[in-house]
Amino acid sequence: MKINPVFPYPLYLVISEKDCIHHHWLDIAEQAILGGVDIIQLREKDCTTKEYIAKATELKKITDHYSIPLIINDSLEVATTVNSWGIHVGRTDISPSEIINHPDSPKNIGWSLEVIEQLNENEMQFVHHLGVSPIFSTPTKTNTISEWGYEGLQNLKPETSKPLITIGGINENNIAKIVQAGADSVAIVSAICGSSNPKRSAQILKQIINHNEYNPKTI
Repeated sequence: MKINPVFPYPLYLVISEKDCIHHHWLDIAEQAILGGVDIIQLREKDCTTKEYIAKATELKKITDHYSIPLIINDSLEVATTVNSWGIHVGRTDISPSEIINHPDSPKNIGWSLEVIEQLNENEMQFVHHLGVSPIFSTPTKTNTISEWGYEGLQNLKPETSKPLITIGGINENNIAKIVQAGADSVAIVSAICGSSNPKRSAQILKQIINHNEYNPKTI
């Protein structure tokens, strides 16, 4: 993959405690970093804000140790409390325009792109990178409209200069084609969180990313 200088983080881990099956979720985060993960998003939907802050604080000790950026999903309060690198929100969450007007807001705002018409919305001017969601339908992300697929991603690529982070049903069997279709970064959930060897799984995914480049003619 040709590294996008605006978002130079090709392998992106989205982690939550409930998605981590074989090991403690903090151990999986560290092993994933050692395996090649470049950036981590903490996504906790089923806990209190106090619990979310506690989890984010523990994870940030690890990400800071390895100089890995931390993104907080959905909660501006958590993001500002732990001074995260970024925040990621969906269409039904707090808006990017609200976030950017907060005095202590993270400097990097990601927004879930579910339909191409969002590119024309006013909120787009406040967004730094886009979460193309989902590429394929997945049990870990159910509140979405449809799936993009390879062709949807390929058609989206020339329509925006913002970095495209793909998420949803991505694993070692389809990640190469997703990179070829135009992903600037690939977000992984189950293929690492559900792995019995998260470090090795991250290594395999990173190797595939490194050996593939954007090539729309292959789709």
